[in-house]
Amino acid sequence: MKFLLQIFSLALSILRGSAEGNGTGINPPCCSRLKGISGMSGLTCATVGDSVAPASNGFSHLNAKLIAKGKKFWGSCADCNTLSLPANAALLRSEFGQVTPEDSMKWDFTEPTEGSFIFAGADLLVNWAIANHKQIRGHNLESDSLAQSIALLGNGSFGPGYHDFCDPKPYLSCGWPLRWKTLRLVVLVDGVCNLVLTFGLAWDVVNECLNDDGTLRSSVFSNLLGEDFITIAFKAARAADSTAKLYINDYNMDSNNAKVQGMIALVKRINSAETVIDAIGTQMHLDAGGASDAQAALTALASSGVSEVAITELDIAGASPADYTAVVEACLAVPQCAAITSWGVSDINSWRTGVTPDLFDSDYQPKPAYEAVIAALT
Repeated sequence: MKFLLQIFSLALSILRGSAEGNGTGINPPCCSRLKGISGMSGLTCATVGDSVAPASNGFSHLNAKLIAKGKKFWGSCADCNTLSLPANAALLRSEFGQVTPEDSMKWDFTEPTEGSFIFAGADLLVNWAIANHKQIRGHNLESDSLAQSIALLGNGSFGPGYHDFCDPKPYLSCGWPLRWKTLRLVVLVDGVCNLVLTFGLAWDVVNECLNDDGTLRSSVFSNLLGEDFITIAFKAARAADSTAKLYINDYNMDSNNAKVQGMIALVKRINSAETVIDAIGTQMHLDAGGASDAQAALTALASSGVSEVAITELDIAGASPADYTAVVEACLAVPQCAAITSWGVSDINSWRTGVTPDLFDSDYQPKPAYEAVIAALT
């Protein structure tokens, strides 16, 4: 571990040095934040950043209701594709207090080729959030499933345009894949974290790193660095943003199951010497009838000693009022449960559109689940 952290320090110093033009050859991650970006590739969002007063739609202002119960916000995922839809954006303004980028801050969007950082879509979301007085959760800095498809270990390739481990840069030598992987991880985390520096409330630093049995998931980073890659990523995120809550986030943590117990053990190990991980997020992409153990999951995750837990990507197949109410009541019952984020506003834009999981239907009208949630919060 000491050796890995020395590599982390080296990588971070190289990254800082590259920003000062020290000839290392890395193009430092530079944000174009607040420069009126026109949109993500293939999408037209020229007016997304406009500030518009929340519509008087007669709804009950979901976010305000949850805040009144002592929580931080009720948020939603968003990105250029949904912010550009007037009906969707209107509900985001009136009903939700926070936005999480669905894709635009992920590795393949922010660094599609090595050393070339593109923040157009992420800038757009940040601009919109600031203009509309919404909080921001950064999502995500390192995701094992995404890294697996981008950073292949076998031949050192990072896909088209990426070079091998036998690199001519003076600070690397052939046969040092450990140093190179650590450097890539730090560049990624530092660069994207700086995107919402001073604007971000929280960051999903490491996403989906565990198997369902609670063991560490195989990935390009864990296969080489073990679970130390998690510490490296969190330390890089903390170096880039000293104030945000730093989250580890995962799915299928909807009951006090083996994955939850694995997460608790992992967080306790990593935080044993110093607090590196601030908080745990459980996504809660639930099947119909799957909400009954939500409180047990949140209570167990809070027992890891983190300062807060959160429901970060909520959607429920069928969107039954009983299921949604159970999740809300679970968060209200656990003091450490800080917030709820829905993974979408309307069924028509959901990644699970076939199971109609959201609080608003395909016509952007409130469903019975919305009314039940409001009743539970009143």
